[in-house]
Amino acid sequence: MAVLTSRFADGLAVGPDLIVAAESAVRQALSGLSGPPDLVCFFICGEDPEEVAQAGLRVMRMAPGAEVIGCSATGVIGDGQGVELTSAVSAWAASFEGGRASSFALETLRMEDRFVIIGLPDRDPDDRVAILLADPYSFPTDAFVEHSADVLGDLPIVGGLANGTGGQGSVRLFAGGEMYTEGAIGVMLNGPINVSTVVSQGCRPIGPTMVVTRSEDNLLLELAGQPALARLEDIVSGLDEEDRELVASGLQIGVAMDEYAESHERGDFLIRGILGIDPEREAVAVGDVLDIGQSVRFQVRDAAAADEDLYELLDAHVEQRGRIDGALLFSCNGRGSAMFGSSDHDVLALHDTLGPIGMAGFFAAGEVGPVGGHNHVHGFSAAILVFSSSSPPGGEKAAQTT
Repeated sequence: MAVLTSRFADGLAVGPDLIVAAESAVRQALSGLSGPPDLVCFFICGEDPEEVAQAGLRVMRMAPGAEVIGCSATGVIGDGQGVELTSAVSAWAASFEGGRASSFALETLRMEDRFVIIGLPDRDPDDRVAILLADPYSFPTDAFVEHSADVLGDLPIVGGLANGTGGQGSVRLFAGGEMYTEGAIGVMLNGPINVSTVVSQGCRPIGPTMVVTRSEDNLLLELAGQPALARLEDIVSGLDEEDRELVASGLQIGVAMDEYAESHERGDFLIRGILGIDPEREAVAVGDVLDIGQSVRFQVRDAAAADEDLYELLDAHVEQRGRIDGALLFSCNGRGSAMFGSSDHDVLALHDTLGPIGMAGFFAAGEVGPVGGHNHVHGFSAAILVFSSSSPPGGEKAAQTT
């Protein structure tokens, strides 16, 4: 059943007939609204891309007065639960009471030695946030998001990378009454809509914060004047057996967002993966380009750290924002049952902290959200767009918690 709210509601239907499931999920969401919908978002998990396409096209005809966007996924979230690798549809409906939603579709064109993104709407002073759903196989999401400030200024972007159970070629995107098999789609929210963001990266720091003293592209060569690999080995040698296993299963590195902070603890970093090591150069390869002078700290990720991080961020957000009315959740497909042993972990955390709100989303192949005032693509994270009754402090743009 849909969660009833005044302005936001969600629905979920599980079953092999995706059109029937889509109709059921959307009806649940629409029936929970006290007024006509301004925006409907839907997410479809199914084995056959053609069936996913037909279900999505059906959804876009069910709310003719609203903007409707959606995508395929390997798992969906709605009705207080997550459903992974099972034929299911989740839907979310919103009535903004004066706010506006405008969908868009993005296409990548090659221009000599560079790519150009077309289809992005012009900025409006009243824009609050952009929701982005992208095909990871055809759209340069990382580059687009990292350079979004060049075009969108400080506008937050929240969303996720779509996927399909068949991988490349099985992604389906829906916006403006059309279905797309590549590129990206989204919606711009504009006007008196009180939105904020939460990005939980779910990592725990190990070892001290260190300054990058030598680097080359994405190779970390020296930390605090010593070879980066030697620094890492010293840190690992001082860990207990449990943390050493976490290092072996997936070491991360955090890049400090505020170089001038007195200390850098969990939540103060943009998390990036460690890609490997170069023993000959005593270097560590990082999934980003680091500059000399930046402060970094190695990190590990496990279920306990991810759980604690998410709850702490959500509790703090409630204290800042007051009453929460609705939310969209983009949770990594590496979380859920793979990390927590349950598909429901993240959605239950939201309900525990934010209350019985209208909330839906999907398990993404990468999550988009702002950290430290800049938009980034993340992995193993939970990116959340929160709708509340109170206005953000000082803010025309969405407030953020990381």
